[in-house]
Amino acid sequence: MKKKVFAAVISVAMLASMGTGAYAATKLQDIKAYLNPDVKVKVDGTPVQLKDVKGNAIVPILYNNANYVPARAIADALGVAVDYDEETRTIIFGEKVDGISLAKGFNSMYHTKDPAQTVYKDKDYKEAYFDNASGNRGSGFTLNPNKEYQKLYLQIAAVGEDIEELIIKDSDKNTILKQVDVIKVSDGLVTIEVDIGGVKSIYVTGDAKSDGAVFVPLTTSYFK
Repeated sequence: MKKKVFAAVISVAMLASMGTGAYAATKLQDIKAYLNPDVKVKVDGTPVQLKDVKGNAIVPILYNNANYVPARAIADALGVAVDYDEETRTIIFGEKVDGISLAKGFNSMYHTKDPAQTVYKDKDYKEAYFDNASGNRGSGFTLNPNKEYQKLYLQIAAVGEDIEELIIKDSDKNTILKQVDVIKVSDGLVTIEVDIGGVKSIYVTGDAKSDGAVFVPLTTSYFK
């Protein structure tokens, strides 16, 4: 539900806070707009009061029959991280990664957005691969870089029990790109860097134990 609200609001969201230097460098145009205090905001059915970074209440602005609110206020209301890259003039929602997040187009029965399963060590990653099935098992998923990237940065953590024989392979050539003998619970969240130049499809698999789970934060794992 949050995803739908978020997508709808982004279409009418204003730019996040920018420094005076950034304003001077942009091609700004004067407009005539109106404060519109009659507009109210709900998130998942609950009324919320949008606020700025100082905690002051925000009133939407009506312009050309559309209501505009600051992107940061919406992100705060939805619990989504937001940042502004002044150099590229880009508003960044969600985790900031130096590439393309694995969350985009990820497909697995263990793909979850449930906060009960996307939180690791008190941080909510919003989307994760979380395999907590029963019994000793092979836990795996497919990625499709389609020969568009050079590197895979995969973050993974063992929960409850160690993960053994983690293998990342080129699915088409059936060749191993990277192998890790064991990922220990005590290791915490580890990042595995893999060369994937020219690779179309990748299969990631590891041996999970009956009392263990495999946690992969999709928002901070990425292609580059």
